[in-house]
Amino acid sequence: MQIVHVVGARPNFMKVAPVRAALAGREGCRQILVHTGQHYDAFMSDVFFQQLEIPEPDYNLGVGSASHAQQTAEIMQRLEPVVLDTKPDLVLVYGDVNSTVAAALVCSKLLVRIGHVEAGLRSFDRTMPEEINRVLTDRLADYLFTPSKDGNDNLLHEGVGEEKIHLVGNVMIDTLVRLLPRAGDPGLLEQLRLAGKPYSLVTLHRPSNVDDSEELGKILAALNEISGKIGVIFPVHPRTRQMMRDLHLDKISPTLHLVEPIGYLEFLALQRKATLVITDSGGIQEESTFLGVPCLTVRENTERPITVDVGTNILVGRDMGRLKAEVTRILSGKARTGTIPPLWDGKAGERIADVILG
Repeated sequence: MQIVHVVGARPNFMKVAPVRAALAGREGCRQILVHTGQHYDAFMSDVFFQQLEIPEPDYNLGVGSASHAQQTAEIMQRLEPVVLDTKPDLVLVYGDVNSTVAAALVCSKLLVRIGHVEAGLRSFDRTMPEEINRVLTDRLADYLFTPSKDGNDNLLHEGVGEEKIHLVGNVMIDTLVRLLPRAGDPGLLEQLRLAGKPYSLVTLHRPSNVDDSEELGKILAALNEISGKIGVIFPVHPRTRQMMRDLHLDKISPTLHLVEPIGYLEFLALQRKATLVITDSGGIQEESTFLGVPCLTVRENTERPITVDVGTNILVGRDMGRLKAEVTRILSGKARTGTIPPLWDGKAGERIADVILG
């Protein structure tokens, strides 16, 4: 069987690694890796390939940044000849980025079977571009690999045939389980004088938070205040850093540490030792739940409700008063405790391989 994996952004890399590894151990399976180049910065992309031990892509489409419509169209245009050339039996797509839906559209038109890894997740918020990508990809896919039972329930409610749906667990956790023993602090805690001290770890990347100057200003003011109670480490995305420059923010607390983006292993090392995490990332909600680290999500909704229902995640929305209050609760020893969801055991990739190869 010839299988093509299509990836385009950092979360995809963490998801493809365990699936590719599981299939590599099976007979009669040839794999081709296509990187659309949706994330084109060397550090934001190449370092992740190295740390996750993913080989150089067989094809790099080099699409780069653009509007949603332009980027999706460019991926489709450049991917179609690759699919025609490689003649795959199955194309696997991951998550909810533009590369995911673009590949699904191309393959459906060419009558090539599609497998969607991380299917069925819903925020029920159509203002999120990722939600559109999820819904469309799931309608087109032949195999729907869900990370949790709510994914199955969503798909069944939408009328997807039960025979297409496979509850396999969370491939992101596969990668975390495999690499956690290698995740060591690169000296950043020592450098920031936070070694052995409590600290919070922050990630922000969603346009609704970082591309809106008013919202970003409110969030940074709250983080500034929080840093008076606990050190804050904030690896800042280049786009966000530029927005911050445009805001002329000049009164940043010395305990609010704005640092450059860091690799997956380094981030994982910081995450597992953090007192709490503040984020708007779906994947970090999941990782924090697995690690048992309290997570405060700066969003009004989440496509990963299991992290709220059974995990360590709390949605604080855009209410900065709520964010600060929840930080105070955690620091006073009243953090919510959670459990690890079923099948988040590091074996999701093997289950996917079992389904595909029978």
